[in-house]
Amino acid sequence: QVQLVESGGGLVQAGGSLRLSCAASGRTFSSYAMGWFRQAPGKERDLVAAITGSGSLTYYADSVKGRFTISRDNAKNTVSLSMNSLKTDDTAVYYCAATRSTRWGRPTAYDYWGQGTQVTVSS
Repeated sequence: QVQLVESGGGLVQAGGSLRLSCAASGRTFSSYAMGWFRQAPGKERDLVAAITGSGSLTYYADSVKGRFTISRDNAKNTVSLSMNSLKTDDTAVYYCAATRSTRWGRPTAYDYWGQGTQVTVSS
């Protein structure tokens, strides 16, 4: 099992930047693909970005391509999401998640979740 704790959320103006971090427990972090999800009020939880265990492959939702960057540091058991050019539509609770499935691009593949961190983008 793996436990996940997110940090770095907050309030930012449109056009600004934030960096989210997720700290994972356990000694097998590199065996997990990691994903960042977000859920806005009244909407479904969507996969925003994902990265394989080695960090060699990444996935981005169309809505964040070119603005968000996912990265990981397996030596520190952390995964990060750098968010630039933030828009009001990016306002949501952001969740870190982990999976050992090869289908890491699919939201349903994720087994372990953090508690979430709020990101609010004001106009």
